[in-house]
Amino acid sequence: MNFKTRLFVILWLAGFVGALSVLLIDLDALIKILPIPPGTEIPPITPALKLLTPVQPAVLLAVAVLVGVVLASKVGLSSPVAEAAASGGDSISALKPQIVPGIVGGLAGGVSLILIATVLKPFLSPEVLARLGEFGKVLPLPTRLLYGGIIEELLLRWGLMTLLVWAAWRLFEKGRGQPKPSYFVGAILGSSLLFATGHLPLAFMLFPEPTFALIVFAIVGNSAFGLIGGYLYWKKGLESAMIAHALTHVVMFAASYFGAYF
Repeated sequence: MNFKTRLFVILWLAGFVGALSVLLIDLDALIKILPIPPGTEIPPITPALKLLTPVQPAVLLAVAVLVGVVLASKVGLSSPVAEAAASGGDSISALKPQIVPGIVGGLAGGVSLILIATVLKPFLSPEVLARLGEFGKVLPLPTRLLYGGIIEELLLRWGLMTLLVWAAWRLFEKGRGQPKPSYFVGAILGSSLLFATGHLPLAFMLFPEPTFALIVFAIVGNSAFGLIGGYLYWKKGLESAMIAHALTHVVMFAASYFGAYF
């Protein structure tokens, strides 16, 4: 295999672990917290049906990983650890410069989400708060770490953000020279907003009549980390954004345990 093929395999397999982590979710418990109208017939969650849940994210993952493998190096973006592994280099040395920025970003992301939740909690009804708490309990920590920390970073940063930077560079610079910083800033903002709005269908599923405060929380809260993750990917590398994303979930999980988050 050549370098790009090995890089694709490494990143896809890492992401597929995140996709498989959805199997840890108790789908029966998830269905119980959904506001399903009385009398609605719900098909049983069979083992075969549950095994199909990672298929869609795995397919989307393949597309995003391919986009990043083809385009990231063209615009100066990278996945240093995966690239070192694909080239037979020292992955540990490639990881070391990303650890501290990732930890700082993860702590900043977790604290910012807790602050946003604290501000908006008074505007959310007790029923909304209770259901958000129940939903949080359904998502096991390993799923949060692996799905959020790996697969969402591959989808949103490695795939989407890379594509947005490349598209702006090709459109405005005809692919000549280096992409301007403004292209990266625009891609960070764009991918963060799309990441946030991508959570709205889940919010609407949990709350068929969502309040303005709930929509603001879904968009602002998820955009906040997107800005951090995008900056880390741009300046340090994909793995630093992965570390930060996973640590953000750890901070929120701990905050929930002590009643400081949903």
